[in-house]
Amino acid sequence: MSLSAITSHIAAAIHWLPPWGRALGVFSLIVAAGSLAQVAIVWFLGRCAKNWHPLARAMFLRVRTVIRFAVLFLALAVALPLVPLGAHGQDVGHKLLVALFIVLMGWIALVLADILIDNYVARFRVDVADNLLARKAVTQMRVLRRAVSVTIILVTAGFALMSFDAVRQFGFSLFASAGVAGIVAGLAARPLLSNLIAGIQLAMTQPIRIEDAVVIDKEWGWVEEFTSTYVVIRLWDWRRQIVPLSYFLDNVYTNWTRSGSNIIGSVYLYLDYATPIAPLRAEAERIVRASKLWDGQVVNLQVSDAKEHTIEIRVLASASDSSRAWDLRCEVREKLLDYIRREMPSALLRYRDELTVEADRRQAAE
Repeated sequence: MSLSAITSHIAAAIHWLPPWGRALGVFSLIVAAGSLAQVAIVWFLGRCAKNWHPLARAMFLRVRTVIRFAVLFLALAVALPLVPLGAHGQDVGHKLLVALFIVLMGWIALVLADILIDNYVARFRVDVADNLLARKAVTQMRVLRRAVSVTIILVTAGFALMSFDAVRQFGFSLFASAGVAGIVAGLAARPLLSNLIAGIQLAMTQPIRIEDAVVIDKEWGWVEEFTSTYVVIRLWDWRRQIVPLSYFLDNVYTNWTRSGSNIIGSVYLYLDYATPIAPLRAEAERIVRASKLWDGQVVNLQVSDAKEHTIEIRVLASASDSSRAWDLRCEVREKLLDYIRREMPSALLRYRDELTVEADRRQAAE
């Protein structure tokens, strides 16, 4: 049975109503039928999805809401000509449905982009030791997701608004007759556009990535999140530092894990000139080699400087990532200080006038 025949039967059944009542009744019945149809279609596809490929099933779960709206919009499009709105009303309703259809297409594009990006990112793991490639891919996809989302939203909103003649003519007249307004709008949008472009540049060149250890304005932390306008840095004390994307293109900062997650930590001690270096070096190597935080690559102790009253001892030890390197540095520092206090107290810094006073006291006692 054709749609026109169904409509005729419905109209004949409610012939006792006035014309506008019959039109409203037919409209309501078609919309109700569309609502029931979208529920039935989604239920049927949901039952069938149990036997689908996991990726296809995941895609269905993401687009089932879109399917509901698509069926409902189709019912509205079928029912709209039955409503006695006049030529102007029909034209407005038609353009509104066109705008809604454009929004629906944009929604579908957003969902499909998210599905493709999520499927790509799912192949990488950033919770392993050697995660440089994974962090690179995740960073690119997060920035790309936001850039694509902003682009799709702007294009969809533009096409949806342009479906109305009044809005389209207003936009044309605004940009044609008022170039100053365009300049003002461009200046107002400059921070958003500059950060969006900066995000794309960061995704392509990748001076920083997700979970990189960085030092910004003397604050040390990890890159936690990329957004379309800023980067969230997770500081060592659980605070969050919010940094605009453009900052990373215009300023100097330190990236500890630019080429790999392995990092060399350093411990500095300032001791007396009387410090015996060889036993201290042996103890430092013993402490590092016995630590579970050491990655087995670098361990070294050197006299890195000699100042007026002290010598500077530098201990180097490597770890698999920045967090373990920090803990390893603290462990080496604590154990070396404990060893110096126990085994070589003469290495602790003492001023010469203090030694002279003690020597005078000893001579007087003798």
